Amino acid sequence: MRDGRKGWFVSIDGPSGVGKSTTVQALHDLLAAQGRPVRRTVEPTTTALGTFTRANANKIHGLALACLVAATRYEHVETVIEPALQAGELIVSDRYLPSTLVLQQLDGVPVEFLIDINQHVPMPDLAVILTAEPGRIAARIAGRGITHRWHLDPTGPSREVDLYRDAAAYLMSRGVQVLLLDNGAYTPSDVARRITDAIPALPLASFPSPAPPTPQGT
Repeated sequence: MRDGRKGWFVSIDGPSGVGKSTTVQALHDLLAAQGRPVRRTVEPTTTALGTFTRANANKIHGLALACLVAATRYEHVETVIEPALQAGELIVSDRYLPSTLVLQQLDGVPVEFLIDINQHVPMPDLAVILTAEPGRIAARIAGRGITHRWHLDPTGPSREVDLYRDAAAYLMSRGVQVLLLDNGAYTPSDVARRITDAIPALPLASFPSPAPPTPQGT
């Protein structure tokens, strides 16, 4: 799993409305308070390709969108994730492969196809899957407002919760350390603390932590 990498890669995924962005911020603040620099990133990215993917995710469907998301991820790996790992940095991605295994399945794409087109992306060292009771997620989405077409399906939250559990099982079968955390049962600070406890005290490189873009629909 380590593949000679010097840094440590954490991905954070979960159903829309589960509180990923809040958790990522709490994790960043806690690591910073401990004097541990962390680089934050997000998918889709803010590159031209990532921006196009985010802007057109409601218009492009199925296999075409799955391929576009995979292309954006490979660009993300090449330009951000791999350089950070080779430099010995701790990098946290708000969404990664688990989101593809869920959202693109909801869009009718077979999971085998999704695994195939993402087979060359590096696995995270730690995959955090946030979950919550579907009714709580649905209420939060309703309060916040519809932001993409997956929110139009009233069964969406329940299906996402189930598919994220399947994604967690797949990652574990690949040897990835997975934390499946109920974000409805703990405060963001508690969740961040549990994630931090799972990150080893590696001699990570020191670098400035840039302010990340604010992801939408998380």
